[in-house]
Amino acid sequence: MKGKRFVLAVALACVAVVLAATPVLAAKTALSIATGGVAGTYYPIGGAIAKVVSKSPAIEATAETGNASVANTNLIATAEIEVAFVQNDVAFWAYTGQQMFTSSLTNLRAVASLYPEHVQLITTKDSSIKTLEDLKGKRVGIGAPGSGVQSDVLALFQVAGLKTSDMKAEFLDFGATTSRFKDNQIDAGFVVAGYPTASVMDLALTKDVSLMSFSPEFLKKLSEAHPYFAPSVIPAGTYKGVDADVATPEMMAILITHDKVADDVVYEFVKTMFDNIADVQASHSTAKQINLETALNGLTVPLHPGAEKFYKEKGLK
Repeated sequence: MKGKRFVLAVALACVAVVLAATPVLAAKTALSIATGGVAGTYYPIGGAIAKVVSKSPAIEATAETGNASVANTNLIATAEIEVAFVQNDVAFWAYTGQQMFTSSLTNLRAVASLYPEHVQLITTKDSSIKTLEDLKGKRVGIGAPGSGVQSDVLALFQVAGLKTSDMKAEFLDFGATTSRFKDNQIDAGFVVAGYPTASVMDLALTKDVSLMSFSPEFLKKLSEAHPYFAPSVIPAGTYKGVDADVATPEMMAILITHDKVADDVVYEFVKTMFDNIADVQASHSTAKQINLETALNGLTVPLHPGAEKFYKEKGLK
């Protein structure tokens, strides 16, 4: 009996030694990414980024549907979520306490610049709407209440000398805008997103749509008043029936976080995303524009130290 006890004691001791020598795997840091509605570009691209970043041994990322830029910015400012898609103009307004933000949200930090987003003013081919002034008296979708789209539209109206009271303005998100178009309930609608936008593509299959082109004079005046808007072009053929280039303003879609997210977590997030950027680019045609070379373009809030470390290692300034 004593011999059996001795053998058992030795065996237990060996197990204890093996366990002590085995490294304990640290739990992955859970990280949520706020995107947008399923009809836009944030949602599919955010899902691809979450999948890629979760390849890291340190992070388990999850993409969440969101109400886009303004709502996402508030989620970041209150530390209810770790990373979010926003427009760079909305981030600027939030950081400086302008437009719909009544106080400065100075805990916002930039992670990466992603791709340009374009103002897409949808009309029909037989529409009389050729300029912003032609919206007077018309039924117009101007974005969801408090959204980045609405704020962009108001900035455009300011430069054009228009007010929402000049028209029958309706506060509609991407999906509702295109749905109302299908039912002939609105005459024009604004979408601000990377092209091609899923909801606009779907609409173009059932309606003879057009996108309004802005004049060079207006685009210059807009950029002077709001420097985060830049003149750009949506190429002909982007949507069925849109057979000519469309001159329109663009701003940048960016990823932001807040200053309480650990430096090593943000560093690992950015590193893993760009190490696997080909997988992100394959998720959506708009995502093909995401690359390391433009990752610092158009950032309107301070860079997070974790992201800054990664970009310095890659030789970016």
